[in-house]
Amino acid sequence: MIENIPTTPRRGHHILDPHLDRYAARTAGMTASEIRALFSVASRPEVVSLAGGMPNLAALPLETLAEQVARIISEDGLTALQYASAHGLPLLREQICEVMALEGITARADDVVVTVGSQMGLDLVARLFCDPGDVVVAEGPSYVGALGSFAAYQAQVVHVAMDEHGLVPEGLRAALQRAREAGQRVKLLYTIPNFHNPAGVTLAVERRAQILEICRTYDVLVVEDNPYGLLGFDGQIRPALHSLDPDNVVYLGSFSKTFASGLRVGWVLAPQGVREKLVLATESATLCPPTLNQMIVSRYLATQDWQGQIETFRDNYRERRDAMLSALEEYLPPGCTWTRPDGGFYVWVTVPEGVDTKAMLPRAVDARVAYASGTGFHTDGLGRRQMRLSYCYPTPERIREGVRRLAGVLEAELELARAFESGGPVLIPGPQPLVAAQRV
Repeated sequence: MIENIPTTPRRGHHILDPHLDRYAARTAGMTASEIRALFSVASRPEVVSLAGGMPNLAALPLETLAEQVARIISEDGLTALQYASAHGLPLLREQICEVMALEGITARADDVVVTVGSQMGLDLVARLFCDPGDVVVAEGPSYVGALGSFAAYQAQVVHVAMDEHGLVPEGLRAALQRAREAGQRVKLLYTIPNFHNPAGVTLAVERRAQILEICRTYDVLVVEDNPYGLLGFDGQIRPALHSLDPDNVVYLGSFSKTFASGLRVGWVLAPQGVREKLVLATESATLCPPTLNQMIVSRYLATQDWQGQIETFRDNYRERRDAMLSALEEYLPPGCTWTRPDGGFYVWVTVPEGVDTKAMLPRAVDARVAYASGTGFHTDGLGRRQMRLSYCYPTPERIREGVRRLAGVLEAELELARAFESGGPVLIPGPQPLVAAQRV
């Protein structure tokens, strides 16, 4: 007699993950971002990485910072190395209010919640507001970390177009109306108004009140993500959305771009009811943000010329931005266009028809240059003709070399596309002459 044999493999023997049937349904939306997958390759020294958004920390006064950290440990070590409130250190929250005042925000320290980087704040906001099937409206393209958080909580992202002046109000209104007519519940507008990641554009000041009015009309909470707001190359500081409508805007801030990203100190400024829930969510996520890191940031703000340091960062990033734009104009083939950022870290490049930047990426890495494909910044399949180039970390000389290598790869892709279109023999082209690109 033949015994019954199970038709499905036994747990742990024939499947890669023996816990697959145990996971919560929401984990289906958790996937590795294209940007993260690039890091292991882009970090190789022979590769010019124009992919990652790492701040350039070489201008920091490291010796002075080392002395301050040593003093914190020797003088306040029993506090710095201990648990603290999930709300964040009171002194740091007061100092954060002083930082935000530069953007016209009037805030109380009690309404600030310190987080482990602004990414944690973003994830907590998504956790508090997004039920499965809810809609989040965001610019198209949008920050990949935000898209990951919204997907993890099973929210649907609807992209709204931008132009050179940022989010288009008419596009936002149309998207919200379509969602209303379809019976969808739109919970949030997620926006990066200043020096957008990845697009590099800035929301025009005259559009800001208009965007806020539209969100009020459709009962949509605004999430303002603003890590780059103080890094404008012209020294101009735009008014924060929160300063214009504090009761309907949750503001995300960070010291990662204006001080040190490795300390992972960010914050959320929210209306009182939201703030109370954020503190509870922080307690369940981390118990409390690292006390030592908060004290390092607080001591830095109290003892150093942090506004002068931001000006130094601006000068460094402006020089790199200029090197990037100059190299793009000199090397990229005809038909390429790009944004011209007034601050921040990124340029958004559009390539001619026939080139798929995601498919091209392995060949670019073979040519020892890396970028971020535009597809990683969309949830709707768009972005295959776009790429994000980051100028914040490489030296100006490395930026020029990286763009030169990238131009060679693009020329080869275009030659291949032309061969397919003409029906002629498909040959792998050799080096091509490089000509100036079209401006935006």
